[in-house]
Amino acid sequence: MPDVVVVGAGMVGAACAEALAAAGVDVLVIDRGSPAAGTTAAGEGNVLVSDKEPGPELDLAIASRSEWPVVLDRLPANVADVEWEAKGGLVVATTDPEPLGKFAAAQREAGVDAQPITPADAFELEPLLTRRVTTGAYYPEDAQLQPVLATTALLAAVRSRGGEVRAGVTALSVRRSAGGRVIGLETDAGQIPCGAVLNACGPWAGSFGAAAGGPIEVLPRRGMILVTAPLPECVRHKVYDADYVGAVGSGDADLQTSTVVESTRGGTVLIGSSRERIGFDDTIRVRVLRELARKAAGLFPFLADVPVMRAYGGFRPYAPDHLPVIGPDPRVPGLWHATGHEGAGIGLAASTGRLITELFVGLEPHVAPEPFRVDRPAVISTVVAS
Repeated sequence: MPDVVVVGAGMVGAACAEALAAAGVDVLVIDRGSPAAGTTAAGEGNVLVSDKEPGPELDLAIASRSEWPVVLDRLPANVADVEWEAKGGLVVATTDPEPLGKFAAAQREAGVDAQPITPADAFELEPLLTRRVTTGAYYPEDAQLQPVLATTALLAAVRSRGGEVRAGVTALSVRRSAGGRVIGLETDAGQIPCGAVLNACGPWAGSFGAAAGGPIEVLPRRGMILVTAPLPECVRHKVYDADYVGAVGSGDADLQTSTVVESTRGGTVLIGSSRERIGFDDTIRVRVLRELARKAAGLFPFLADVPVMRAYGGFRPYAPDHLPVIGPDPRVPGLWHATGHEGAGIGLAASTGRLITELFVGLEPHVAPEPFRVDRPAVISTVVAS
């Protein structure tokens, strides 16, 4: 009987399972589809400290950036290369330089290496940038990995430590003892006895939480990405316009777009990003793609003549206060949650897995867990009232 069944084989679920297994916990991971086929497959692979305001999420991001190399060092030697690149990030403003300067200064006070740079410095880092740049900030700690490869590698590590991964199994609810504690997971393939269940269902975590007796306010927020044809080296860092930070922190349901451009190891250029709360509507909206392309060409003019090979989108788990939900559910002993990371799940996964493990086995948490607790008002007040 597994100690923990992790429901969801995306990046966050895989990172939690790997960390638990590394600590000697017997883990089973299930997913209704294939591993890494949901939100994770629609991600860019960002491991960022540059896009978060000072506060709990930035603290988690700083810790996770340090944790990722530790996690990667634990992976079996025979797993695929996850394409880890500590390429650094470049944030530029093309209008008023003051807001970016203040933002970077606040991050420096919070412990981020946010280096103010001039337009000339920016052009040296990225020669093909628009000459409309007024100021910039360089973040050497920003990194990138390939999310599907990384998730697959984490799950391989779970298997290597005696854990199990089952695809095509849908979690329905939890089985509870007479005292209310979780003693099993109900699935469409039968019942799985276990000591605990971890809800790592991403944007579907709200519905599974409700079915398990621990409803949480986690909603889908759609994002779209364009992928160019392969190119010679042209974008050296992760580059985005200063308005990206505002879009990340916004709670507006309407469409928001901000410019994010980066190259992959395969030579393609990824162009984002959009945010839109439209439920689970997966319709491709041409106006969104046009807006992404227009803004990207404004930041890197050469992109106006580059063919787009494809576009893809995904649903990101959005919590109303923009903080992940990490920890035990006090309403259902034995039910745990790790979700609500929205577009930052790849970067925050390493520390999320570590924090879940520390709380589960009783170790001192490496970051303060209170801001991410399940029973905070922003996460449960709405669902309780309804």
